[in-house]
Amino acid sequence: MSWRWIPPLLASGATQMAIDRWMLAQLASAADGGLLRLYRWSRPTLSLGRHQRRIEPHWLQLHACGEIDLVRRPSGGRAVLHAGEITYALATRPASAHRLSAYGEACRWLQEAFAGCGQPLGFGQLKATQAAQRGNCFASGTAADLVHADGHKRIGSAQLWQGPALLQHGSILLAPPAALWRRVFEEDPPALEPLPLKGEALEAQLREAARVHLCGGSLDERPLAEEEWSAIERFELDQGSGLA
Repeated sequence: MSWRWIPPLLASGATQMAIDRWMLAQLASAADGGLLRLYRWSRPTLSLGRHQRRIEPHWLQLHACGEIDLVRRPSGGRAVLHAGEITYALATRPASAHRLSAYGEACRWLQEAFAGCGQPLGFGQLKATQAAQRGNCFASGTAADLVHADGHKRIGSAQLWQGPALLQHGSILLAPPAALWRRVFEEDPPALEPLPLKGEALEAQLREAARVHLCGGSLDERPLAEEEWSAIERFELDQGSGLA
């Protein structure tokens, strides 16, 4: 199966989530291979999981005063602050429909990339039911998350399935703004060691690890075409704010 690499994009949360939805639709409606991309958010944004119904009142206040944007993800999980991080998204048909097996298959490239940076990652041990009691995704690590040996969480991931097609996306925490993090979650961000790679060098490391360990050696770059942007805009209009 051939994989398509969509070059990194900087855009609003609403646009980024529309692209992710479009990626899954592409895979679900055609015989296309996998799609993979990295992206960043044009403004600090708090994304809420698909089933996360409780919106803290102070999140709405921070949104009203312009400190953060709010957006609903198509996948599950808890609130993620997109600032000082990089987000990945992939759409594929995993070999196994078992959720934890699919996470393992879809996260191996991330583990290889961070091992190459001298910071190996393993899966968290907390049960999902326990983690669901916390509103902050990075407050705990489940079997869907990648954590350091000291327990601090580096990558939180979530899924959305349509038949055999999977959308998995997640936040790779780099250097979150501590003051904003405390205003949003009323606690300090995870104490993470800085990475030896930054910016484009880190993105290149991630892309190469994905090519080898996710895509079977084939990862072809193809930017979004004009007609694809038109379809993505329709996804953005359809989803609205998604916060109701």
